[in-house]
Amino acid sequence: MTAERAKTIAVVGGGVAGLAAACALSDAGYSVRLLERRPYVGGRASSYEHPGAGETIDNCQHILLGCCTNLVDLYTRLGVAGQIQWFDRTIFIEPGGRQTVLEPGPLPAPLHMSLAFLRAKAFSVADKLAIVRGILSFLKAVPPETTETFAGWLVRLRQTPAATGRFWNLVLASALNEDAECISLHYAAKVFREVFLFSKRGGAMGVPRLPLSDLYGRALDYLAARDAQVHLRASVDAIRPGENGRWLLQSGEQSFEADAIVLALSFEGMQKLLPALPHNAAAAELASKLSGFGHSPITSIHLWFDRRVTDLDHAVLLDTPLHWMYNKSRLQPQYRSGEGSYLELVVSASKSMVSMQRQQIIDLAMRELPRFFPAMRDAKLIKAAVVKEVRATYSVRPGLDAIRPTAESPWPGIFLAGDWVATGWPATMEGGVRSGYLAAEAVARSLGDARRFLVPDLPRAGLMRLLP
Repeated sequence: MTAERAKTIAVVGGGVAGLAAACALSDAGYSVRLLERRPYVGGRASSYEHPGAGETIDNCQHILLGCCTNLVDLYTRLGVAGQIQWFDRTIFIEPGGRQTVLEPGPLPAPLHMSLAFLRAKAFSVADKLAIVRGILSFLKAVPPETTETFAGWLVRLRQTPAATGRFWNLVLASALNEDAECISLHYAAKVFREVFLFSKRGGAMGVPRLPLSDLYGRALDYLAARDAQVHLRASVDAIRPGENGRWLLQSGEQSFEADAIVLALSFEGMQKLLPALPHNAAAAELASKLSGFGHSPITSIHLWFDRRVTDLDHAVLLDTPLHWMYNKSRLQPQYRSGEGSYLELVVSASKSMVSMQRQQIIDLAMRELPRFFPAMRDAKLIKAAVVKEVRATYSVRPGLDAIRPTAESPWPGIFLAGDWVATGWPATMEGGVRSGYLAAEAVARSLGDARRFLVPDLPRAGLMRLLP
């Protein structure tokens, strides 16, 4: 352990991937130095005081699912697992207020949702038969990566308009934050199997009770307790070979040496850093791969009302441009006092909203919400905020796996992390944590340490244990 402690690991980037790598390595006894260019950690999973609203808001509502085993592991490390509120049921609301509840029943997986699905008022018999055809297709196996899109699969499997719009698009296009025409069928099938088929636990939804910056800010205490050094507002300007096989990082006027480096950056952040790294043929190949990634936006709409407008914690809104409603007045303790309500609406793959003005988006929400919540008609809007995350996630398009690199980089002793790295998962916090743990394993392996950090997937349950 003494030799291990002498090894210094620099982690560049304090987002979810970087925090996962730094926490795992520091917990294993390495000397960790984390550098983050922002004044806070968490990356895209962060919160801030909105200047117009005068409230601390999350940049977007981030959730986790029961199948996110590595994210749950990170939260357990940080001591915030108890700050996640779990839900087993999802409520779909139609215009007019009629509700459909999907929740697991007594039957074993993959039949655990079948009774609720048969009772679902939002779907006709034809819709249900179409959805069953799709589920049976996904039940067999995850299709290999091809050029087929999720939209093409919907047509091939003869999905009805309501099955497409009210179920598949809301469930999978929202989960993958992309339009069906751009989604890889491979990842659509993977997400659906993990969430809906493998076990009852896999589909449970967890919502943080804390603002995201408070949640991930706990990592600073975790790292400090393990003698790790954290440098905020510290951009890395250059990385070059040092002495004795070590690397030298330049950050402003400061320089740091490290035995190994984890570059836990977004793909565009990695693109910007490439010129500051030694050039070689493999680096040129990585640059070519990075140019193949693209973004998909998310828009969140924050609304404060003078009274309570719904008793629901969260809901899926059908037949509307608005996708998800989260009742922050009920979900986060700091908003529970008083008679008012604070709702957050989340619109996935919100390409049409990128060019819209703030007031246009608020007006749209105020026109649509009374269709689902009648109490809205008498409520007064006190204040509002709109947050557009234009670079919220990368687009999970067909063929993406061909350009996703592993944790191994073009430079010995330097490793890659980020949800865009090859993890087998799409653009999610779970994918980010997995990439951080995989990078930490690669670092340890390069130093002669065979320990593992990646947590196994959630075990299959029920009848799914009998299927390949």
